[in-house]
Amino acid sequence: MSYKPAHAGSGPASNSLRILETVARFGTGTTAKEITDALRMPPATAYRLLNALVGDEYLVRTSDLRGFALGHALSGLVAAATPPTVCTAARTIIDEFRQGVRFAVHLMMFRSASLRVAEEDPDYPLHSVFELLRYPHASAAGKLMLAELGDPALALPGGQLVKVTDHTITDSGRLEEQLAEIRVAGQASEINELEEGSASLALPVQLPDGSAGAALCLTGPAERFTAISEHAEAARELTVRLKPLLF
Repeated sequence: MSYKPAHAGSGPASNSLRILETVARFGTGTTAKEITDALRMPPATAYRLLNALVGDEYLVRTSDLRGFALGHALSGLVAAATPPTVCTAARTIIDEFRQGVRFAVHLMMFRSASLRVAEEDPDYPLHSVFELLRYPHASAAGKLMLAELGDPALALPGGQLVKVTDHTITDSGRLEEQLAEIRVAGQASEINELEEGSASLALPVQLPDGSAGAALCLTGPAERFTAISEHAEAARELTVRLKPLLF
């Protein structure tokens, strides 16, 4: 049988993606022959790419070694790209809490060393969203996540501490000291670091194993940070109520 790639000029990366798509479509146990037939790909090419995908854990071999299934690495990518889901009960108690404060209340989820907006305050929309998601060292929620990770470089673009504002921490030693304080205090804060004139306090919502899986954030004007902090204990009580609803 002669083989001709479905897309002329396809490179290794494109062919690897096509193999993953085929396994996802056919399901667990997809064989190498099914892949080569479906993609009209030479067996030598398919086997080389399959071995690489298994080595990188994007695919795993089934227990009988006859076929393939999607691996853990791909599951992590899917989880990171999927928008967080917050149940109605959780949204309801967050809304109730918002009625008792005059500041924005947002819920951020931690996904594969990155932040995701799970519940945005409709009355006080998030500003600087790109910077919030891209530079975790500049936000309270991001610092909470970095403190949980242990190695900030895992979540920083290129491992660099980008200067978002004049107040953003860009010294790695100073950041490490602050993360250590966050681990002890069980909360994180920032003033003017993500956006000039803004401040935020973040408290962790814990996973069943006790680690932080999300952050409840109170945000408002920088000059009102003391007033924001006065809601810390009530916010912490809310995180306890949120835990069984989110995880």
